[in-house]
Amino acid sequence: MSGSRLGIMGGTFDPIHYGHLRAAEWAREKFGLAEVVFVPCGTPPHRPEGAVAPAEDRFRMTVLATEGNPHFSVSRREVERPGPSYSVDTVREFRQEQGEETDLYFITGVDSVLELLTWREPDNLLALCQFIAVMRPGFHPRQLKAKLGPERVKRIHLLPMGGVLVSSTEIRDRVRHGFSVRYLTPEPVRAYIEEQELYLNQPEGPAG
Repeated sequence: MSGSRLGIMGGTFDPIHYGHLRAAEWAREKFGLAEVVFVPCGTPPHRPEGAVAPAEDRFRMTVLATEGNPHFSVSRREVERPGPSYSVDTVREFRQEQGEETDLYFITGVDSVLELLTWREPDNLLALCQFIAVMRPGFHPRQLKAKLGPERVKRIHLLPMGGVLVSSTEIRDRVRHGFSVRYLTPEPVRAYIEEQELYLNQPEGPAG
């Protein structure tokens, strides 16, 4: 992939849904990414133990959701790495593998980017890659500059997203209360959730 652009989409994917997929595809097209690698978080550092579905289930759902798109792939690196999953470690691995010729773009929601200073080694992370921040309705770019400062914002690109909004929190809540999640996530993912009886007894946790 020398001399190209690689997208890295990190997230808990608990579960993955159409919003994630749409953001990845739009980012790929807008920024000319040769590929988008989805990296399900193994052990989220900001979530208490047991607050998310098992990493293996989240990985399998991500594979089910992305298969069929030749520009998407899924990495097990955080699922298999022991200890908390930090994005800076993941991006550093990609940088070592891809070399300096490849431009790395980390794709995530703008709400996560606004909390970037709480991440491990945020300035090192920004030096390793650029960010694509998926915008939500009501967000104004000045919020980023106020929170992160003008120099960091230079490494962050905004990606407007329209259409129907969906969140993993909504899907978990609907499953927990016995409501349908059809048309919120790909059918293979919905079937997997049902077969594995995910989220039925999971306590309500933070949004995401």
